[in-house]
Amino acid sequence: MARANRDPAQMSLESYSDKAAWRRRFRAAVKGLSQAQRAEASARARDLLRRQLVWQRARAILFYSPIAGELDVRPLLEESLQAGKSVALPRFVSETGTYQAFEVSHPVEDCAPGRFGISEPGAHCRPMPLKRLDLALAPGVGFDLSGRRLGRGQGFYDRLLAGIAGAKCGVAFDEQIAGQIPAEKHDVTMNFILTPTRWLEVSTPIALPS
Repeated sequence: MARANRDPAQMSLESYSDKAAWRRRFRAAVKGLSQAQRAEASARARDLLRRQLVWQRARAILFYSPIAGELDVRPLLEESLQAGKSVALPRFVSETGTYQAFEVSHPVEDCAPGRFGISEPGAHCRPMPLKRLDLALAPGVGFDLSGRRLGRGQGFYDRLLAGIAGAKCGVAFDEQIAGQIPAEKHDVTMNFILTPTRWLEVSTPIALPS
């Protein structure tokens, strides 16, 4: 009975605190992996993704530029371009304070460190409408088996993912997966979860490429 009468603001604060604890736990687990282990795990995850139908059918894909502690999917970006797929990366747009998708054709020439030091498409790159995206690969500090994603706490990626009707795939090391993590209303749920050892189909996206 006491829980039913709790202040929603206090419950939100407790949820935030729980998320902070989970972030520390996930980051510590990934920090324990050597560079060789991370590279091997990334290669295994890429091989697993290549075998998935949603990947094979996707014509336009949103990638991410990996930072420390994130699984490296960059070789798949080059492969996608060579296969004739459209490829986009997020770029922070200061005017709106949001991330938006921009198309890239030459990852090295088209990209440079952005506001947060993450490699982003340059100003010359064209915006890609989110409705064009068949698949979005999303990094995170952690995920759970229901497709919930734990980000870095600022909500930038959630706002970007919320506009994508295509499949959303969380990408992480096995050490970043839990049975259940805290979630809030604005958190965007993934359709799939990819790790070096598992491909989890959580829910069917609104628009699957055919």
